[in-house]
Amino acid sequence: MKAFRTFFFAGLLALTVGAIGQTSPGVLVVDVPFAFSAHGEKFPAGHYVVSQKEDMILIFNHTQGRYVPTHLALRTKADGSKLVFHRYGDEYFLESVWITGNTSGKELFPSRAERELKGKRAEMEMAVVRPAQ
Repeated sequence: MKAFRTFFFAGLLALTVGAIGQTSPGVLVVDVPFAFSAHGEKFPAGHYVVSQKEDMILIFNHTQGRYVPTHLALRTKADGSKLVFHRYGDEYFLESVWITGNTSGKELFPSRAERELKGKRAEMEMAVVRPAQ
C-alpha cells in the first residue's frame, strides 16, 4: 500500500509539473531548502507544489500532501510569487502564499508550536522562497 501511495503521489507530481504551463495561475512549484511546518504538520526540505483553493491551500510533494486552512491576506504591491516563512532558531513555519500579479494572498493560521515560540518571545526572522523562473 505504501508503494502504491508513493507511486500515486509521484505520478500526480509529474503530471502537475509537466502541465504547469497549462495550470491555473494559483499554482506554485517551489524548491524549499529547509524543513518546515504547516498547520502542525512537518514537511521535509524538497520540491513542492502549492495550489490555492477558496479558504485553504494544498501543499504536496512526492510523499505527502495536506490541505491547510488559510484566511485572506492583502499586500499593497502586487509583486512576484513567493512562500513566506517565519523562522525561530532552526524551525520554519509557513506563514503565507503569494501569487504574481495579485495583491491578495493566503495566510496560514499560526500553529500551537509557533504560538508557544511567540509567547516565549523567541526572535523571529522572515524567510522567503520564490519559484524557479
